[in-house]
Amino acid sequence: MEEQIYYHPVLNRDRLVHIVDTDPSACEALSVLFRLEGFQTTFSVDATQFVSALERRMPDSVVLNLKLGGDSGLVLLRRIKAMRTATPVFMIADGPQVNEAVAAMKLGATDVISKPIDTEHLLGVVREALQRDVHLGTISSGRRSVEVRGFAKLTARERDVLQLISNGLSNKEAGRQLGISPRTVEVHRARIMEKLGAKNTADLMRIVLTG
Repeated sequence: MEEQIYYHPVLNRDRLVHIVDTDPSACEALSVLFRLEGFQTTFSVDATQFVSALERRMPDSVVLNLKLGGDSGLVLLRRIKAMRTATPVFMIADGPQVNEAVAAMKLGATDVISKPIDTEHLLGVVREALQRDVHLGTISSGRRSVEVRGFAKLTARERDVLQLISNGLSNKEAGRQLGISPRTVEVHRARIMEKLGAKNTADLMRIVLTG
């Protein structure tokens, strides 16, 4: 099947969502969903097609099935993360694939979503991830483009938590937005502080703000 790219002349027209699933009908359905939101979409039905597409253009977001025929979507997830891009990757689980879902999160997936897909949730998390990308891009395009020391060591979830607490949210508020418990946010916060070398929350904010 030929790779297809669709355009919609609205705000998200420069944002490309790449869908990877062996089921063409699932690819088509998700493509329609994102096109209605104004995104460009493209899809691949196997790993080879996806890798070939990556060489032409890095998407702004990837929606990737955990299972690709005889292959594992985790292999492609590793490949994307090895490219050192900030591209958010959302894994789709056809069923209760708990071990694979845990492995995906450890590898840096932004979220794992089970079928049947809650389309509003999927659209929401993709929009949120891309808005966060714009916010961080604005910061890095200022007078000094300095990466926070240790930032590359943070997992995708830890970056999510850092973004929210940097915006002044409490553990409870951040947990509500991310769908995790305040205690889990606290654990992530502790790991972030350790990786960035912060002694306390105030020190963490200083590191983030001064680069």
